[in-house]
Amino acid sequence: MSTEVRVPTLGESVTEATVATWFKQPGDAVAVDEMLCELETDKVTVEVPSPVAGTLSEIVAAEGDTVGVDALLAQISEGEAASTKSDAPKADAKAEKAPEKVDQVDDSYKNDAAKTDSNRSDTEDAPSAKKLMAENNLSSDDVKGTGKDGRVMKGDVLDALSKPKDAPKAAPAAPRSSDQADREERVKMTRLRQTIARRLKEAQNTAAMLTTYNEVDMTAVMDLRNEYKDLFLKKHGVKLGFMSFFTKACVHALHEVPEVNAEIDGDHVVYKNYVNMGIAAGTPTGLVVPVINDADQMSFAAIEKAIAEKGAKARDGKLSMAEMQGGTFTISNGGVYGSLMSSPILNPPQSGILGMHTIQDRPMAINGQVVIRPMMYLALSYDHRIVDGKGAVTFLVRVKEALEDPRRLLMDL
Repeated sequence: MSTEVRVPTLGESVTEATVATWFKQPGDAVAVDEMLCELETDKVTVEVPSPVAGTLSEIVAAEGDTVGVDALLAQISEGEAASTKSDAPKADAKAEKAPEKVDQVDDSYKNDAAKTDSNRSDTEDAPSAKKLMAENNLSSDDVKGTGKDGRVMKGDVLDALSKPKDAPKAAPAAPRSSDQADREERVKMTRLRQTIARRLKEAQNTAAMLTTYNEVDMTAVMDLRNEYKDLFLKKHGVKLGFMSFFTKACVHALHEVPEVNAEIDGDHVVYKNYVNMGIAAGTPTGLVVPVINDADQMSFAAIEKAIAEKGAKARDGKLSMAEMQGGTFTISNGGVYGSLMSSPILNPPQSGILGMHTIQDRPMAINGQVVIRPMMYLALSYDHRIVDGKGAVTFLVRVKEALEDPRRLLMDL
């Protein structure tokens, strides 16, 4: 009996995907729910499990093929075991001549190591981990697996990538080649990277994008955070970071300048009476923007918990399509990478994005005296088609005021 493997539902408004990696080949035995392949969509990677146990008899959609929802991926013959592969080693073992006794004695000290290697070789790493290791030229030996029997999980690979690598040993200089191709590597862009490139270019082509700048003295926020961070962690179980302050400040400013929270739909402007805050996050596979719905109704603790949860999912590649849709405004924190100043690009169809940057001690003139203060540059990129310069500057000033005197957030000033 043959069972069809088809493309699952990919998410709202997503109609096609690219076959990224096949983990099994025709003739391989598969178990129920064992991963067969991975599909890449515009936003997420989707793993396709086997619906039945049997033998993969045919692959219909090869790696690199574009497939639609419910398209046929492969055929599985139910109940057929891959006997050829499992029996072959036994036959070879019987045919081999037994080694001399003296060799058995000499090699006996290797038994324990051989058993360990055998157990590790029988362990199947997570498909998403294997794909990520291949993309970053890593092997299972380079990653410490935390799964069952040392199985390497995707989180293990991400941990390995986040750690500084040892300096490579100097290798003998290879002769320079006259062929330019020998010094280049051509790698096909993932669907996520293609989508990022396309959407960023669309934002530049369709929106009348402009950026305005200001700077904020972070003294008050840092003092407040240092004073309450231990109590906050003890009560709410999550750390008090800067992002909740910036989210609250932006919500406050969006209420006063609603056009920054609006979007253009044809010849209409759609004003949103709610704030779904997008928080841009860098991952090993590219930039993603998880969305915190109804951030304007949330407390500091609820915002911090949501950011921590969505950030962990983003790093592990487990964000769903629904968690990245419906944003009305975005915050991008380039400061975590050391950026001093930049001009963020809009996330269509949104009309505004706030760029945060690194905090730097700088001399400031305050009340006629020069003092050292922790300063951050802020950048607001906006769609000038619906947001005037006055509105953009007002928005950024309100964010600055709220951060320099957080009590304004409590008093709604």
